[in-house]
Amino acid sequence: MIGEMPKTADELLKLLPGVGKYTAGAIASIAYGQATGIVDGNVIRVLCRMRKMGGDSTSQPVQDKLWQHANSLVDPDKAGDFNQGMMELGATVCTPKTPSCNTCPVRSLCLANKEVEFNKQEKTKELTKDKKKSTITDIECCIDSCPLCIQNSEVWDSSLGVQNYPRKGKKKAAREEQTKVCIVCKKNKSEALYCIVQRPQKGLLAGLWEFPSLKIDGNCSEEVSPQQLLLDSCGLHVDTITSTCHVGEVVHLFSHIHQTYIIDSITVEEEDRDTVVTDPPSTKPLRWVKEEELHESAVSTAMKKVFKAFTDKMNSKTPAKAKKQKVDKKQPSINSFFKSKS
Repeated sequence: MIGEMPKTADELLKLLPGVGKYTAGAIASIAYGQATGIVDGNVIRVLCRMRKMGGDSTSQPVQDKLWQHANSLVDPDKAGDFNQGMMELGATVCTPKTPSCNTCPVRSLCLANKEVEFNKQEKTKELTKDKKKSTITDIECCIDSCPLCIQNSEVWDSSLGVQNYPRKGKKKAAREEQTKVCIVCKKNKSEALYCIVQRPQKGLLAGLWEFPSLKIDGNCSEEVSPQQLLLDSCGLHVDTITSTCHVGEVVHLFSHIHQTYIIDSITVEEEDRDTVVTDPPSTKPLRWVKEEELHESAVSTAMKKVFKAFTDKMNSKTPAKAKKQKVDKKQPSINSFFKSKS
């Protein structure tokens, strides 16, 4: 980046590890005025109600449509103001419960609100018309369900009104995962250096830095040695280990993963050269950093928890010096209770 901050959503998304689509759009539109939309929880609620989108709001088809709407609606001259206004509308007017539809500035454009009014009229008609049931099948029940609409199997709750939108699919239980982590410390004169590697540019925690890690599954035993873990995870070959320590376990909850990190630490000789194996060729980028550099790097919250567990363990192993207590002269000594025989 040559010391320059990316100014477009695409560049921010590509060049800054840990920056997602929403953050990239917010920075680009609010700070640099780029005409790009943003989609957060508040915007999802506003757009789903305005466009009457009843599909699972977390599904890919609905997400794609929401971003399409957000990008097409944004004001090209005041993109930042528009995006902030959309978020504020969802936070203060188009709220999850008891929305203020009567004072909503886009009420006339809201398809969910029109559906509520239509259902009220239909209910009134039902009270006066013949109660004989129609034998004609609704054409909507004869075709495949649209991924953007309320599914045929789902019921419209008239008591909820516009709160029928947005809808979320049934939440899946978070899957259990275990990952072995090895904190490698190399003493460099008076300073300690730590080995960190970069995650792939796609997937969970894309592009972030972490300690060498290896997921435990059917092909990986929990008893894998630190040397084997380093070789398998990042191609790092270590000859001499001066000390090892089992740090413990740290649990971190992602939205869909219940992750347990099993942490070990090793200390290697300063002169021990780290040899990065070239087979396989897709070796991860690797750095040796000081503790302050580690805190400044793009590291996930989970790895911060791991490092804190490590430092707490190391500090607990160092016995604290006993504080020297001052003797109160007024306090009688044990000798004063014994009198010498005359």
